Amino acid sequence: MMEAYFPILMFVLVGVAVGVLPVAMGFMLAPRRPDPEKLSPYECGFEAFEDARMKFDVRYYLVAILFILFDLEIAFLVPWATVFSDMVAIDSLKVFGFVEMLIFMGILALGDIYAWAKGALEWE
Repeated sequence: MMEAYFPILMFVLVGVAVGVLPVAMGFMLAPRRPDPEKLSPYECGFEAFEDARMKFDVRYYLVAILFILFDLEIAFLVPWATVFSDMVAIDSLKVFGFVEMLIFMGILALGDIYAWAKGALEWE
């Protein structure tokens, strides 16, 4: 029974190794020669001239919310559409899946309408 989960375990182990090994190798192999020039703040070739904790406009966050909404929409819609076209024999599941996706798309549409009402889609 447990051998059915072995590919999942290998997938997780390879994923962790791909994420951790480059960071660990960089930490172990990188030269450590700090000097004041390397430790100074750098901003496009100039010395930093403003406070790093400045406030961002609300539209920046609204654009980020829009990106997440559209990203979620595509991430869930494309695989669902691929599987939905193959579910011809299971009529009750097909209707249930269609209704659930309509509810999901409606919630995402509310987020899009909110961002549009706040002016996130208008650029100055």
